[in-house]
Amino acid sequence: QVQLRESGGGTVQAGGSLRLSCAASGDVDSIQRMTWFRQAQGKEREGVASIFTPYSVTDYADSVKGRFTISQDNTKTIVHLEMNSLYAEDTAMYYCAARAFGGNWSRVDTYDYWGQGTQVTVSS
Repeated sequence: QVQLRESGGGTVQAGGSLRLSCAASGDVDSIQRMTWFRQAQGKEREGVASIFTPYSVTDYADSVKGRFTISQDNTKTIVHLEMNSLYAEDTAMYYCAARAFGGNWSRVDTYDYWGQGTQVTVSS
């Protein structure tokens, strides 16, 4: 089992920045991918940014490319999401997810473990 804990959410004005973190604990050696998803009110959960942890290969949704950066620490158990130039449309609950095996990185149903989420609110 793997436990994920997110931190760093909050309220920021449009154009501002926030940094989210996700700390993994438990059977972390089984994890090969960690991904940030978000879910806005009334919308489906969507993949935002992902990192293939063995080689630090990253993927991004088109809507955040050039604005968001995903990274991991040297232990590969903490993943950060640096969010810049935030828009009101980025307002959502942000979730950290992890999985052992492959498939499309943005598919919700391929993830084994989820955090509780952290709220990001961007005021315009």
